Amino acid sequence: MRIDTTFDFRTDSAGRDPDKYSPMLRQYHKLLWSKSLPCGRPFQLCASNPRAYLHHQSELGEFFLSSDSVIPTFTRWNSMKQITSLFPEAENEAFRTIGYTIGGMMIFPANRVDGKQTINGMRGFNRQIADRFDLTLECIRRHYLGQTGPLAETLFRYRDFFLLFGDFRGYVDFFLLQDLATEGCSEVRFFLPFDDFRSFSVPRDRDEYQEYRRGSIAFIEARNRRIEQSR
Repeated sequence: MRIDTTFDFRTDSAGRDPDKYSPMLRQYHKLLWSKSLPCGRPFQLCASNPRAYLHHQSELGEFFLSSDSVIPTFTRWNSMKQITSLFPEAENEAFRTIGYTIGGMMIFPANRVDGKQTINGMRGFNRQIADRFDLTLECIRRHYLGQTGPLAETLFRYRDFFLLFGDFRGYVDFFLLQDLATEGCSEVRFFLPFDDFRSFSVPRDRDEYQEYRRGSIAFIEARNRRIEQSR
């Protein structure tokens, strides 16, 4: 099956959340991430389990996975209206459109552990992250190094999932995230200047938002190209 990296997953989800209701998105996730892990073992995803969006069960363990649109445009945030309204609606819609292509999508464990927030939920709830994927990836990098961060407790609950990829480089390579990390995966490439989670996680003015949008779009476009080349 050919993967169309220009496909907007809002178009087949009947006005509902594409992460849950887009049939094409689920097919694409299943096709892309059903492959060999860095250790060489197959990671086959199943889309027929009624208890899960995507499911894997083998000697590696059992994993219940869901889709997450990881590049927030902030155009629907009331608290950001004073900034996003400075841009033509056509530009805002173009940002939303590319954000709903496969390059802007990830899968994460979906099962709650001890009734606590999932990674998807905590990414949005934690104001130090505010749904930003570059900041999420920095937390994942630190997780592999045993370091602390705003998502440390949440990521540790899903340590079995992250162990599948061996290390941070294995995770980055598996999910085709190389354009969001430096060569050798020693650092994350941030969409905005980073100061160890001490500053605002959302753009504070027009210039910062423009920089954030530029970096986000460049990453999605680059990842879409990697996805095309991987098939």
